[in-house]
Amino acid sequence: MEPVIITDFNDPALDVFARLTQAQLRNRLEPEKGIFIAESPKVIRRALAGGCRPVSFLMERRHLEGQGRELIDACPDVPVYTGDREILEQLTGYTLTRGILCAMTRPKPMDLETLCAKARRVAVLEGVVDSTNIGAIFRSAAALGVEAVLLTTTCCDPLCRRAVRVSMGTVFQVPWGWLEEWPGEDMARLHRLGFKTAAMALRDDSLSLEDPSLQEIPRLAIVLGAEGDGLADHTIAACDVTVRIPMAAGVDSLNVAAASAVAFWQLR
Repeated sequence: MEPVIITDFNDPALDVFARLTQAQLRNRLEPEKGIFIAESPKVIRRALAGGCRPVSFLMERRHLEGQGRELIDACPDVPVYTGDREILEQLTGYTLTRGILCAMTRPKPMDLETLCAKARRVAVLEGVVDSTNIGAIFRSAAALGVEAVLLTTTCCDPLCRRAVRVSMGTVFQVPWGWLEEWPGEDMARLHRLGFKTAAMALRDDSLSLEDPSLQEIPRLAIVLGAEGDGLADHTIAACDVTVRIPMAAGVDSLNVAAASAVAFWQLR
């Protein structure tokens, strides 16, 4: 398929890159119609390897025979819209850091039992709303052996453009899914699957992350809370143990993304 030179910003085919909001792209009411935007060749390749289906490409003209050629050749029937950097920036409203975007269909959601069937270490995210933190947590999960990520519906969408980019595409490597009844029934489902739940929280009665008994737990769900407020009290009460990261004097806590990396490493 020959690349299409952009001459009309109002072309409906460009809506996914220029005019649809994140909520419209996500399409929660009809998830099978949802779209997300992958940015940069590395991230797009990981998405393709993860089974995501491309809808269309938007790339700078200079990448047609450069970084984009491999992607074009791998997806010969997918439309490619192109123009110079300035044109694409006017269209999207931001500079394309790596010069290539790809609109892709959202993968089919996975349920908790499928996600956790063979896992020994999973992460549960409660109310983590910052897309940068979500992306960084996924990258740490992929690097440090966490086999699934479960998110409450109050979390940021892992497939929003910034989260995907910060994760370096690891959102397509680590299986993940939504928790619709957290803690409640979803906590009970984890327990039925043989998981113990560890709430990461600064409590006087919490175990140190260095406690050797934690590494001996066969199946462990590491529960991390929202930026600032942390986990809800009723969530902490429902977990099997509460765990804290030992801090040097004068520092009370870590950012949730940094805390996740420390916990994932220690409990791997």
